[in-house]
Amino acid sequence: MAGHVVAVAVTDHLPIFELAVPQEVFGTDRRDIVDPWYELRLCAAAPGPLRMSGGGRLDPPYGLDALVEADTVLVPALARATQLDPPADLVEALRVAYARGSRIVGLCTGAYVLAAAGLLDRRRATTHWMNAQDFAARHPLVDLDPRVLYVDDGAVLTSAGTAAAIDLCLHLVRRDHGAAVAAEVARRMVVPPHRAGEHAQYPPPPVRGVPPDALGPALEWARSRLDQPLTVDDLARQAKLSPRTFARRFRETLGTTPLQWLLEQRVRLAQELLETTEDSVERIAHRTGFGSGANLRQHFGRVSGVSPRTYRHVFRYRAAATADHAAPDGQALAALRSDSAAG
Repeated sequence: MAGHVVAVAVTDHLPIFELAVPQEVFGTDRRDIVDPWYELRLCAAAPGPLRMSGGGRLDPPYGLDALVEADTVLVPALARATQLDPPADLVEALRVAYARGSRIVGLCTGAYVLAAAGLLDRRRATTHWMNAQDFAARHPLVDLDPRVLYVDDGAVLTSAGTAAAIDLCLHLVRRDHGAAVAAEVARRMVVPPHRAGEHAQYPPPPVRGVPPDALGPALEWARSRLDQPLTVDDLARQAKLSPRTFARRFRETLGTTPLQWLLEQRVRLAQELLETTEDSVERIAHRTGFGSGANLRQHFGRVSGVSPRTYRHVFRYRAAATADHAAPDGQALAALRSDSAAG
């Protein structure tokens, strides 16, 4: 069976890490989790062999014709010269791929090429905070938000740099295969299972006298007790900080409040349980600390945009469609509308 094709645009002097991220997430064989897994294709945006930052050369086996036909197109970070003058053939290939229905993703400064192609005009997007002023001046039609880790605008997605590229790639896995699969990939990569795109990409320096890792044990403690009532005081106690210092440090580090973070964690756990168990909504509400099905539905809908019942239905429909490749898109849409009306 053919997997979802992810094409990576390879440009000259491409930063090695930004190429390694999609290779690790999409190019590593993980058919023991989901079969088929992704098929990764490295596509040369210029005649090769191409140089990588830090030395070494790369001779991609595919060209832009393969990029145009991919299900997802990734443009990783770019050398400065390429940011200022993206290859015209690559810019045009992105336009064609988007018109064909491909999902277009810019990692870090890859957003420059998406903007050059006009794909970010009047869209919310992000890039590395160090490039924000320059990017905004060159592409004034883009609704740039340099504070966040990544932006999902449906068919076009962008991220900040380095670790945020991992976050966005895992977010794509979550969109395609669900929260449980994305969490397992994250576990194997030894990275956090989920960081929401709205988290701050560049927090201020740590508060004086507060250890930089003070939050870590408290967060892990909370994740293992999501079925229990938890307060900011409880988390602060685990971090050995006063509640006021803890709340301030939390926002500076994660760009959100402790209670909002707890809500997100509970919704993500609910997603995994909806995907992997037959538990009722009421049972899942108790396992995730929401207490009642009504409370779960309210918060789940606010975070996910759909009801728990719809989420479970659509996830299982996607899984079945992937297995037999037989269900038409119209049927999925009709099922979603029907289930949303009922739920």
